[in-house]
Amino acid sequence: MPLYPEIEPYEQGMLDVGDGNLVHGETCGNPGGKPAVVLHGGPGSGCSPCLRRLFAPAAYRIVLLDQRGSGRSTPHASRYGTDMSVNTTAHLMADLELLREHLGIERWLVWGVSWGSALALRYAQTHPGTVSELVLTGVATGSNPEVELLTRGLGQIFPEAFGRFLAELPPAERVGNLAAAFNRLLESPDPRVRERAARAWTDWETATIPAPPRSVARFEDPVYRMGFARTVTHYWGNDHFMGEGNDGGVVLRDAHLLTGIPGTLIQGTLDFGNLLGIVWRLHRAWPGSELVTVDDAGHTTGAPGVAEALVAATDKYRK
Repeated sequence: MPLYPEIEPYEQGMLDVGDGNLVHGETCGNPGGKPAVVLHGGPGSGCSPCLRRLFAPAAYRIVLLDQRGSGRSTPHASRYGTDMSVNTTAHLMADLELLREHLGIERWLVWGVSWGSALALRYAQTHPGTVSELVLTGVATGSNPEVELLTRGLGQIFPEAFGRFLAELPPAERVGNLAAAFNRLLESPDPRVRERAARAWTDWETATIPAPPRSVARFEDPVYRMGFARTVTHYWGNDHFMGEGNDGGVVLRDAHLLTGIPGTLIQGTLDFGNLLGIVWRLHRAWPGSELVTVDDAGHTTGAPGVAEALVAATDKYRK
């Protein structure tokens, strides 16, 4: 099943969400169609126009937003003076509610990839009356074991890249939460320290998570690179701002709160997140969820089979 044709937004603009932040949103497709909101990954990657093509434009009112500090939202996380203390999971969920109310939407399908899937799950658990369905891929829940796996744990699989990654940290910082250690470098007043840390972080990302050339190329943009690295390490180094209990996984702990919300989980079998069995554990704990696995696909939306499965899922829920 191919992607839908490219489309352009019929409406876009900046929404004042408070704390000096303006969030960029766009709407495309059918103004009278079924509402759906797209939550990008990262945290901090921003939305991509290709995500519009996962929805039937005649059937859906498709809303894409750049989360705080990313994409076209301002102030951008790449700016040293940007206050990251007002960029948390709770803030992003409040922004979603402001946007939903601003657009006059009662309930919407929530689509998420990677970090966007964790945000979508927590949003659905805390605002169940606003979510009609969930479609998630590259599934993550934001738990501390996932952070440990994607930093120190994958060092056993990619030892050479891990050695370069670890070498950027002072010896005393090479224990404990590596994301928090890198975040301290990314908050340094010295721009040279910040840039070296951002480069080391994104080099590790590209070494461990195979991605299409266009995604890798984004890391050559110093603004994108800095904003992405700073935002990811801010979340990963602070328990994803999920609160107490995230060592065991807050989203998994509260999976029963998803009861009554239909959902489709689409997962590549070569996604390293599978090493912890997160998506299978979530599927078992979430009544009414459907799990679709795609062989030979990793942690990317555009992998063969993944995009087709995502289109099939949105087609399933469009009525």
